[in-house]
Formats: sequence, C-alpha cells, structure tokens
Amino acid sequence: MDAELFPRERAEIAPGAVHAPDWLDQERQRDLVAACREWARPPAGLRTVHTPGGGTMTARQVCLGWHWYPYAYARTAVDGDLAPVKPFPAWLDELGRHAVTDTLGPAAVPSRPYDIALINFYDGDARMGMHRDGDERADAPVVSLSLGDTCAFRFGNAETRTRPYTDVELRSGDLFVFGGPSRLAYHGVPRVQPDTAPPWLGLTGRLNITLRVSGL
Repeated sequence: MDAELFPRERAEIAPGAVHAPDWLDQERQRDLVAACREWARPPAGLRTVHTPGGGTMTARQVCLGWHWYPYAYARTAVDGDLAPVKPFPAWLDELGRHAVTDTLGPAAVPSRPYDIALINFYDGDARMGMHRDGDERADAPVVSLSLGDTCAFRFGNAETRTRPYTDVELRSGDLFVFGGPSRLAYHGVPRVQPDTAPPWLGLTGRLNITLRVSGL
C-alpha cells in the first residue's frame, strides 16, 4: 500500500549503479514495445539462447547492432538463422546517453556511441541467472530499460555471484544504469511477477532493453 501512496524514489544501489523509477513515460513505453515487436520478427528475430554447456536461457532474446551469443559478438545471427543482425538505430544511442547523463552525470557519458541492444523477453516462468556483462571491449555504463511485468532484479558485486547483493523491484518504465566500479557487477532476474504490466501497455510478459557500447 505504501508503494502506491508514496512515489518511488531514485536510489544508488551501489557505487555507479542507479535505479530511476518511472523514467519512461507512457508514450515512450508504447513506442518501445512497438519497436521491440518489429525487431523480434524474422530474419534475425527473437530466438532461444543455448549455452555451451547445454543449458537453455528461459528468457528469449533479439539483438541490434551486434549479435550476442555465449560468449562473443558477431554481425550475423550465428546461433539462429544466420541472417545479418538488425541495425542499431541512432535514437537508441541518444536515449542511452540521456539515461547516463540523468543518472551518473555528463562525465560518465561514453565517448563512443551505444551500438548494441540486447532485448530479452520474459514470460511468467522466465528467469536470468547471475552473470556479468563482460563480453564488450568498452567499459561504458550499461543502460537497462524495463517494460511490462514487474520483476525482482538482483544486483550484486563484481567478485562473486553470491552475496552481498540487493534485490530491486523493477516496474514498467524503470531505468537502471550501472557503470564505473559496478560495471562488471553480477546481476540477474530471480523472478517475474506475471500479470503486473500496466493494462494500457498491451504487453503480456516483460521486455528488458539493455544498451551497451561494444568497443569493437
């Protein structure tokens, strides 16, 4: 009840890691969902990711700019239909730079443009294990945008997948940016809350758009 009575406040979860609730307005959220639906179409569309050890990620993924597969980048969907990866639009770079400026300050904005988007789709049963975003050659802050269902986002430390970590509730429209000393922190999604997406969004499930600078 308190969460509904009082606005959620911006918080620094760890040094260089900031949660900004309700950062995206309704119009921008609708626009991003519509864009994600187009990006998810073949060729090089939404796919299931398989790890080298034989595991399967429960969140499905589509990439822009560079195609990520465990644990490298390519210009084609090498673990999918082999089609060229979809281009990374300039307006996403602008959005990423705005996000960093607003949370970490102008000095944290990378000199190179954002050129990778990893878009993960979670249904009610999907999860994401603790991992680090360490396949890039640049140390620019990671920008994470949430759409649809609420999730628990577990943000840890750069040394181990285990404690200490902090669980943050990410709702539709929330922004999470992590850079500097938190750039290589382990993080994951232990659970999604089904049927919590705002009705006006027209989305069942959760979309997470993660923007990165490749350095490639």
